[in-house]
Amino acid sequence: MQEENFTEPAMQQETGDMVPESKIKEKAGISNNLWMMSSIILNIVLLAGLIILYVLFFNSRKAQEQQGVPVIQKSSEGFARVVFLNLDSLNEKYEFVKNLRSDLEGTGKRLQNEILAEQSAFEKEAAEFQKQVQSNSISEERAKVVYEGLMQKQQLLVEKKDRYTQQVADKELNMNLRLLDTVTNFLKRYNRRYGYDYILGYKTAGEILLANDSLEITRDVLNTLNEEYIQRGKK
Repeated sequence: MQEENFTEPAMQQETGDMVPESKIKEKAGISNNLWMMSSIILNIVLLAGLIILYVLFFNSRKAQEQQGVPVIQKSSEGFARVVFLNLDSLNEKYEFVKNLRSDLEGTGKRLQNEILAEQSAFEKEAAEFQKQVQSNSISEERAKVVYEGLMQKQQLLVEKKDRYTQQVADKELNMNLRLLDTVTNFLKRYNRRYGYDYILGYKTAGEILLANDSLEITRDVLNTLNEEYIQRGKK
């Protein structure tokens, strides 16, 4: 009996310390709710991270594509209208250029022939003087005078060559300036009808390495330039 009295209170004490089943379920429900909320928050964070990565990736890709394919774009009016003119064809087929070049070549040839004639005369005179010196048919005093005269003629001939060379170079520069002024003024008038934003100049070994043939306006420009030049010649 004493053992029973001893063990029963212990059992009652142990039972009094135990948590009721309803509270256990309540705590389990709270834990489940916390776990679900944590899972939702984690998913939101992961989703936000994916969105950021998506934006960064496509912005980076777009920037790379823009760097790889440059586009001429106006600040507020969209894409610019760009065409080009073949300068090689212009120099070859524009009648005004042909006449300028013919005039330049004629001047250069005339000055060259003049220099060659004077140089030939000088060489003959120098050769004759050398014969006289070798045959002792000229006095030393006379030889000195002739020699100094030849040196002076040679110096004048060199200066004349340089002067004529500069004259041809200046004429060529003026020709290019006239051509540039003529074509630029024409293109300003020409562009009033078409309204291009850029008219580029293309030539062999130039800065533009490749051009789309559909953007070329050389034929139309050449035809109009030559028509205007012929009409001016008739006046």
